[in-house]
Amino acid sequence: RQMLDSILLSIAKAAIISKFKDYRFDKAKLLLEYPYLDKNGAVFVTLNQNENLRGCVGSLQEHRKLFDDIVNNALLAGFHDSRFNPLSEDDLESLTLEVSLLSPSKKLEYNHFDDLKKKIIPFEDGLILKYKQHSGTFLPQVWEQLTTPELFLNHLAQKAGLKPDIYDFNPEIYRYKVEKISKRFNEILPL
Repeated sequence: RQMLDSILLSIAKAAIISKFKDYRFDKAKLLLEYPYLDKNGAVFVTLNQNENLRGCVGSLQEHRKLFDDIVNNALLAGFHDSRFNPLSEDDLESLTLEVSLLSPSKKLEYNHFDDLKKKIIPFEDGLILKYKQHSGTFLPQVWEQLTTPELFLNHLAQKAGLKPDIYDFNPEIYRYKVEKISKRFNEILPL
């Protein structure tokens, strides 16, 4: 398990470094050595700089090989998250890199807002809200800032571009779990 952790972080780091240096990794060799990287997987890559969010992009569904999902989302988080400027080489020194491996999401059946609040598991569940063309998600890590089900759900509605009263209309809610690994960028072993 520890080996899995370090290889996911090393792949994400290598993808980011490849934007600054002519850096190539041997994908075929890695897939041979770690066959699970060749299976479909869904990950979020989160970058923090001095404890502040610096980029976060991910996949909610398994739609490509785990290896490709890590590389793609690391590049998007570092250089194409519209909320932030692209990373510079100087930023790398103060970065923390986090990879969250998502379980498949399952639809949560509920009758009303209070019922929903009782069914979600704080600090464990990641949630997806879908209503018409709106959607949003929070990883379980967001519980660290939004510590009650009500706060979590109300902010999730806002993230999806909706008002907190959306729960009166029973939007679709999906839950998922994550295995999260995180390390300071300069402490991650190179590939």
